[in-house]
Amino acid sequence: MTTKNPNYITPQGLEKLKERYHHLMNTERPKIVEIVSWAAGNGDRSENGDYIYGRKKMREIDRELSWLSRRLKAARVVDPSAVEDRSKVWFGATVTIADEDDNQRQVALVGEDEADASQGRISWKSPLARALRGAALGDLRIVRLPAGEKEWEVIEIGYPAPTSK
Repeated sequence: MTTKNPNYITPQGLEKLKERYHHLMNTERPKIVEIVSWAAGNGDRSENGDYIYGRKKMREIDRELSWLSRRLKAARVVDPSAVEDRSKVWFGATVTIADEDDNQRQVALVGEDEADASQGRISWKSPLARALRGAALGDLRIVRLPAGEKEWEVIEIGYPAPTSK
C-alpha cells in the first residue's frame, strides 16, 4: 500500500510512536473503560461526573489512537546511519550551523512526529531544514522566516555510525 503523503521517520521515532500507541491501547484505554462501566452501573448518567468525564476521556484517547494509527500506516522509516552520501545534509543528519554573527546552533533533521525544537530536533519540512537539505560543508543557505531572511553557514555534518547487520 502506497500512501499519498509518507510519514518519514527515524527508527527511534517509529518506536516512540508504537510505544505511545500500545500504552494508550493496553493501559490507558482499559482503565477508562473500567471507570465508565463502573460509573454507568451507578444509575443516572446525566449527573454522573465519573461517567461524563470517562466518556470524554475515552473519546480523546480514541481520537489519539486513530491519529497514531494513521501516522504508523504512513510511516516510511529512514535510517540515518545508512545514508550513503554523508558529505551533504539529508534526512537524519545532525548539522552545526553558524549565522552572520558566528552564533552556532546544532540541529537534527527528523520526522514531523519526532521534532522537538527545544532538543534541537527540527522537522525535515521546516523552513530551516528545507534550506539545509543538500548542503555541503561551507555552504551558505538563506532561510526565509516570518521575521525576515537569515543566512546560515554549514559548519559540520554528522550522521549516526552505520549499524552492522
